[in-house]
Amino acid sequence: MEQQRKNKEFIINYLNAIGGAAKTRELLEKYITDEALIGHIETFEPAFPNYDVVADEMTAEGNRVIVKARMKGTHLGDLGGIPATYKTVDLPFIICYEIENNMIVSHWMLADKMSLMEQLGVIPATASNP
Repeated sequence: MEQQRKNKEFIINYLNAIGGAAKTRELLEKYITDEALIGHIETFEPAFPNYDVVADEMTAEGNRVIVKARMKGTHLGDLGGIPATYKTVDLPFIICYEIENNMIVSHWMLADKMSLMEQLGVIPATASNP
């Protein structure tokens, strides 16, 4: 149980460090060795500069921490061919971090991309997501 508590504290510290800040490679490498996660963040940072991550729920088991969270930011740059819309988004996602030696070594993430496209105005909002 002690290790799970330490892992949760590590993730809280990580989220606090990157939230609302420029996510430089130097900053990311203080917490992450998983190149796929760094690449994902480096894709979103130019599109949503200094975006914030809000953790709504967190669970730890073994060396994994699972977080139900939201990415909050304003779309100010290109995102996969979608030019800046200047719209603010609140993107729900779930991410599982695997931690070894106080570093995120791998992750798994599920994001509500449909909600993101609706919030950006790329597709019309559905009846369940006005």
